[in-house]
Amino acid sequence: MTKPLGFEKPLGMRDILPESLAKQRHLERELRACIEPWGYQEIITPSLEYYDTVGIASVTLTDRMFRLLDKQGHTVVLRPDMTSPIARVVSSLYKDVPFPIRLFYQSNVFRAQEKEAGRNAEFFQTGIELIGDASVDADAEAIALAVFCLQAAGVETFRIAIGHVDFVEGLLEEIVQDEEERSQFRRFLYERDFVGFRQLADQLAISQEEKRRLHALLTLRGGKGKIEEARELTGNGKARRAVETVYSLWEALEAYGVTEALLLDFNLISNMDYYTGVVFEGYAADLGSPLLGGGRYDRLLEQFGRPAPATGFAIKMDRLLQVAPSLEQPQSRPVHLYYTDDNRGKALAAAQQMRQEGRIVVTKRVRDRVEADLELAEDVVLFL
Repeated sequence: MTKPLGFEKPLGMRDILPESLAKQRHLERELRACIEPWGYQEIITPSLEYYDTVGIASVTLTDRMFRLLDKQGHTVVLRPDMTSPIARVVSSLYKDVPFPIRLFYQSNVFRAQEKEAGRNAEFFQTGIELIGDASVDADAEAIALAVFCLQAAGVETFRIAIGHVDFVEGLLEEIVQDEEERSQFRRFLYERDFVGFRQLADQLAISQEEKRRLHALLTLRGGKGKIEEARELTGNGKARRAVETVYSLWEALEAYGVTEALLLDFNLISNMDYYTGVVFEGYAADLGSPLLGGGRYDRLLEQFGRPAPATGFAIKMDRLLQVAPSLEQPQSRPVHLYYTDDNRGKALAAAQQMRQEGRIVVTKRVRDRVEADLELAEDVVLFL
């Protein structure tokens, strides 16, 4: 017989206690108040989706999905992200709604974890999707809104790094002929293994000038001046077009007044099979992992039969909780109201009156004052 699991929880699942939940709900309210004035409307999608629709379209690897069989024999998944379900809605229930469509969500998502991973299998996200606008202004809107969201959450020190998947891909195509070697370079960049990147560059049978260009890629992280440095590294193809897109994007972000919170990172890699243009990640001081990620994904909606450009971002709420300031304790303490049976009616009426006045009131029936065992104070009321 297997041992009862008692107080244990499934791998990666956790309880959110009142103190933490109060802070999370506060942050959700602040983010909602920041997002809604930009014209975004909230959406909720089912926790369960068909694997053959949302599951296949999701950027999440299949082995990280929770898969089940429903009573009809269909494979369903606990939603591994929110972007794919929203793409499904936009292509079906919203098929007659004209573009652009602005939606936001505050939802939980599920990703299965290996035993040694030590990460949450269920976590909460707040995010936006701007669908049907291919312009650089849409990218700028998403990035600017991400900045304002982190500010609204009270994150004091953060930076959002901005890149473009075509710059890395285009530059590698100009210099490295072998696709397997290009894939290795991409992996080094994704893992931020710059030592491995440099060693591989030095080993290639290419000219010293081409090696210099590869090494220079790793230095393209900083402010606006990095745009000209990136331009000098490229020819007139894919990488150069990406640089011009970033230049136009930066001009739009200057108009929003948010560039002090931004930095350019031309070697930023973020799932290049999914993203198709501008990508960005948000980092906070003393937090080793990104608390925000987003970018342009122009090929997802065609999988649902309504091709459209799109961009968006998601804030990881568990990480935001770590860097957002603590909630201030409420000024008024709860009122503890004790009463005996003889005074129940009078006591409960008084308690309700105080609640209507905005007080927090906790009631408890006792037999007598001895059982209450309390001294009179401002936050104690006795009906004995």
